[in-house]
Amino acid sequence: MNDCENITVTEFYLTPFSTSRINEILIFAGFLFMYLLAVVGNLIIIALVCAVPQLHTPMYFFLCNLSSVDAICVSAILPKMLSIIITEDKTFSYHSCITQLSFFIFCSTAENNILACMAYDRYVAVCSPLHYSLIMTKKVCFIIATISMIYCVVNSIMLTSLISTLSFCYSHEINHFFCDIIPLMELSSSDTETIKAIISTEDICLVVFSLIFILTSYVRIISTVVKIRASNGQLKAFSSCSSHIITALLFYGPSIFMYLKPESEDSDEQDKILAMLFVAVVPMLNPFVYSLRNRDVLGAARNTARVMWNRIIPFRINEPNIILKN
Repeated sequence: MNDCENITVTEFYLTPFSTSRINEILIFAGFLFMYLLAVVGNLIIIALVCAVPQLHTPMYFFLCNLSSVDAICVSAILPKMLSIIITEDKTFSYHSCITQLSFFIFCSTAENNILACMAYDRYVAVCSPLHYSLIMTKKVCFIIATISMIYCVVNSIMLTSLISTLSFCYSHEINHFFCDIIPLMELSSSDTETIKAIISTEDICLVVFSLIFILTSYVRIISTVVKIRASNGQLKAFSSCSSHIITALLFYGPSIFMYLKPESEDSDEQDKILAMLFVAVVPMLNPFVYSLRNRDVLGAARNTARVMWNRIIPFRINEPNIILKN
């Protein structure tokens, strides 16, 4: 038996950015800003979908799921990175690292599945509008979401268990700003070919299938919209799908580039930038994409803000409740 297998790993050392202290402070400020925007924005979307009856539809049900996953993802990764930058304490316990990895796998898989579900919802809404209420019932949406989440949990447990069996003898320094699969496999002294094969197979079966499914759905949607004679109908159909298209591009764009980019000396730094898009930029932008390009969400936000404002300030100048007498 290799002596390396008897070594118990207790902690790792994250080296997120190799730069000056001033630049680290700027990076800290930028990530803190993105983290706060992502959490607040996604929580607002969740609150609006839950509180406003007009948003109790399949489309916003899946949007609420997407916002929940985004909030979990940024909260599982960014606070630790911010702590490392501000305290300069780069230690990260082994169990915390594995836990963070499991959350990242769960969130990335869940977002992939939710985007596919949202594409199907838009396909039914545009291509079969008369049967939409019969197909996309609350029960169907709940079953789809439940099956998807169960799969994400099982997948996360499986991949995390495989990573936890690896040995780390020669180095405990992770050249990344969080515990991701690829940096951990590169750091391991074990044979990782089997795990790489499993991950590659899963990516092909899951991510590529979902991407093809989304593209096929929108090809059918576009072909249906083009046949609509009224320009107002075409505009309405496209506007109902535009937010999802932008979100899908933000999610799958970095994924495609990551797998197609050639290996180079700067691959690690490029991977950090792409991972940054996944865990910070996309969760921050998703609420803005759906609020700025969606009249229903904007209208619900305005009405909710108006109601809250009226409750906070019940006595307004233009509507006096007390008539002064001489």
